[in-house]
Amino acid sequence: MQTQSQKIIHLGAVCSLIALIVLCIAWEWLLAPVRPGGSWLVLKVIPLLIPLRGILKRDLYTMQWSSMLILLYFAEGIVRGMSDSGLSATLGWIEVALVLGFFICVIAYLRPYKKAAKALAKKALQKAAE
Repeated sequence: MQTQSQKIIHLGAVCSLIALIVLCIAWEWLLAPVRPGGSWLVLKVIPLLIPLRGILKRDLYTMQWSSMLILLYFAEGIVRGMSDSGLSATLGWIEVALVLGFFICVIAYLRPYKKAAKALAKKALQKAAE
């Protein structure tokens, strides 16, 4: 059974991931594409779509590996926030904020499960040592 805070944290992860997907599509297609009229860079959203179903279903394994995948978007946001100008730079910093929101929510969501797994492993080691 999940606590109310776990549900809120999960909702934060879902909302930030969906917002990041929408931002990436809008950024590369409409708002500030590399080339006028949109660019193929819009395809960068595909890796974000892969974990979406698992995140919606609260799959712990998907949350673990997606927390590493999302760091690629963090790097892109930092680079484009610092090197681009105008709207593109602003969108880069928004991307960084959404990535950090997702990352923090996923880590917070997984923390109790990791704690329980460590306690179980410690208990098993103590039992094996007896």
